[in-house]
Amino acid sequence: MTNSTTRAMLPFLYMVWSDDLLTEKEFDTLQDFVNKQQWLSPLDKKELTASIVKEVPPSRETISKWYYQIQEVVQSQSGIKTIFDVVLFLSNNNQAIIDNKLDFVKLEADLGILSEEVIGNFKKIGNTQTARYKNTDLINIKAVTKLLDGEQAAIINRVKEVISRPEFAYIHTTDTAVYREKVYEWCKILADENLGNMAYPQEYGGGDNIVDYFAIMETLSYHDLSLVIKFGVQFGLWGMSVQSLGTEKHYKKYLRDIGTLKIPGCFAMTETHHGSNVKGLETTATYNHNDKTFTIHTPHEKAQKEYIGNAAVHGQMATVFAKLVIDNHDYGVNAFIVPLRDASGTVLDGITIGDCGQKMGLNGVDNGTIQFNQVVIPKENMLDRFASVNGDGEFESPIPSDNRRFFTMLGTLVGGRIGIPRSALAAAKSGLAITIKYSDQRKQFGPEGGAEVPILNYRMHQRRLLPPLAKTYAIHFALQYVTKRFMHKKESEMQEIEALAAGMKAYSTWSTTAILQECREACGGKGYLSENRIDALKNDTDIYTTFEGDNTVLMQLVAKNRLSEFRKTFGEMGIFNYVYENAVTAITEKNPIATRKTDSEHLLDGQFHLQAFEHRERTILASAARRLKKLIESGLEAYDAFNVVQHQMIDVAQAYLDRVVLEQFQVAIATVKDSDEKNILDKLAQLYALSQIEKNKSWYLEDGYMETVKTKAIRKMVNQLCWDIRPSAVALVDAFAIPDSCLAAPIAFN
Repeated sequence: MTNSTTRAMLPFLYMVWSDDLLTEKEFDTLQDFVNKQQWLSPLDKKELTASIVKEVPPSRETISKWYYQIQEVVQSQSGIKTIFDVVLFLSNNNQAIIDNKLDFVKLEADLGILSEEVIGNFKKIGNTQTARYKNTDLINIKAVTKLLDGEQAAIINRVKEVISRPEFAYIHTTDTAVYREKVYEWCKILADENLGNMAYPQEYGGGDNIVDYFAIMETLSYHDLSLVIKFGVQFGLWGMSVQSLGTEKHYKKYLRDIGTLKIPGCFAMTETHHGSNVKGLETTATYNHNDKTFTIHTPHEKAQKEYIGNAAVHGQMATVFAKLVIDNHDYGVNAFIVPLRDASGTVLDGITIGDCGQKMGLNGVDNGTIQFNQVVIPKENMLDRFASVNGDGEFESPIPSDNRRFFTMLGTLVGGRIGIPRSALAAAKSGLAITIKYSDQRKQFGPEGGAEVPILNYRMHQRRLLPPLAKTYAIHFALQYVTKRFMHKKESEMQEIEALAAGMKAYSTWSTTAILQECREACGGKGYLSENRIDALKNDTDIYTTFEGDNTVLMQLVAKNRLSEFRKTFGEMGIFNYVYENAVTAITEKNPIATRKTDSEHLLDGQFHLQAFEHRERTILASAARRLKKLIESGLEAYDAFNVVQHQMIDVAQAYLDRVVLEQFQVAIATVKDSDEKNILDKLAQLYALSQIEKNKSWYLEDGYMETVKTKAIRKMVNQLCWDIRPSAVALVDAFAIPDSCLAAPIAFN
């Protein structure tokens, strides 16, 4: 450029020509701008116009020269913050340009230029905030691991040692038969290590420790999830159904051999036509008075047992759920032990077994179908803890109510709804460990002319991975809480605990499904390679949202329990009492000051977070109760009323679980003494809380609990927390202490 006036246009000329994706609009916009500027002389306009002819681009040397001219200004002048500052400096503070500042600002907008980002590209190479951000070692990783493992540290470390052995090396095969046999071999090793029988009574060879059993399930989930499910079917569903539904005679006969894998077995509940609707099962168990036996029968093909783990290849016996029929009277669903194969693996007469074949995941598990054709079993094969047939062939039960007996029977099996979410949690931890380590090593892009930057330094990448990391930590402590509640349950609390376990199963498995998808995408093409394990984690856990109860169905169960508790708390005048009680909240938390409060101290305050969660939970619950009451009073049947409000029922359950998870995270952090660990865990809890509030901001805005100024401030704070946590991100996933053999080494270093 020949003079200071035309030099003022250098930043715009450089940005247009340095872009590889030029458009006609860019040239037209710049040409129009030049033509309209009265302070440019005809010669100036001619020179500038000649520089923006698309068919006649400047040489690479010219573009490079422009770059260094602009860079010199940016790096030598401390006050340069915008493109217009550069323009002024190059023009020697030309007054005409100052008078036309608005035209330059509009030009930036029309060209789609972000001024601060452009200026950043001309600053000293390698001195950008994004480029220099890195890991710190402020936290004691072993201390965090100790907190996570709690009292189960010994059994967790023992399992990690076992699955790190050479015989547990992964196999990579598409041959389902080979994979199934390998998983079966692994189960035998675990049985030999007395890990399968951990929950059984000591007198039958067990460890009498169900808490350790859950820890084993979770830790095994760092390895192969087909192994976890096979293990869970054999020692959990099959073995614990005998333990929970049977009596002493069953324990003596079966438990020791189940625990050593001498008797591989199945849990045959699900039917083709009645998945989650256990009450609707159609398989029958008809009592025969003459020889005191039961006849197990599948009345039609759609009543066959389906998706039964261990059935297709290995299962020799099964706990079969069937309708008990005595003298043509249906006594509801009960459980029976039914032989399927002999010791050599030959299928017995009257049993027809099919193979579910290739699945989306978990192909190391031999899922199958089972049909029974007038199969006769002895009377003692009825699991008779809650119901039996006496010597006179009459039905007996210590629980007179059919409905209560049914739910008591199912309640004893709630352990499965603790094992599955903990397994899902481990899968989420694995995915996050692989992805965050990779993101810390993988470099892409960087300041103009400088080195590439770890992708974990990019704010959007942090947004993708760090709120899920915070949520995973939160769920960890919530599931520990559920496990403790289950272990120390009282009869009066059983319904609440069953609902809580059902809800956390849905909450954890849905979270894992979303997290693993984000992990796959965040690893780019590397995440698509099988060797890096995310595909197996994704595919294997996908079914977790369905088995042990479809998540949506389970969330309705949770909501019904919350409505029941609501009625107990507020009685017949529930809604009115709630409104009165909630008036205090309206005064203290929904006043104009609180709804607009945006200072950091307030936004990071754990009490504010919990109050916001509690308010949402109470309000949604009361709203659903009010709507149900109105619908039923209008003449709608209760069944139809619940159908109308199903979407609200899911919201009721979600708000309740959000609150429980946050509450238990805060309770766990309160026990931490070390300031560094406490500080980073506080940040994780804050990130979990604020990211959930951000997710539900439309509800808070509609409710009037927050105003837009506050939700915007929360969004900014979520960004800041992600940035603050990033230096500890690798340490936080290292604290999971996942065995190296279970992580995907290739992705972490390529």
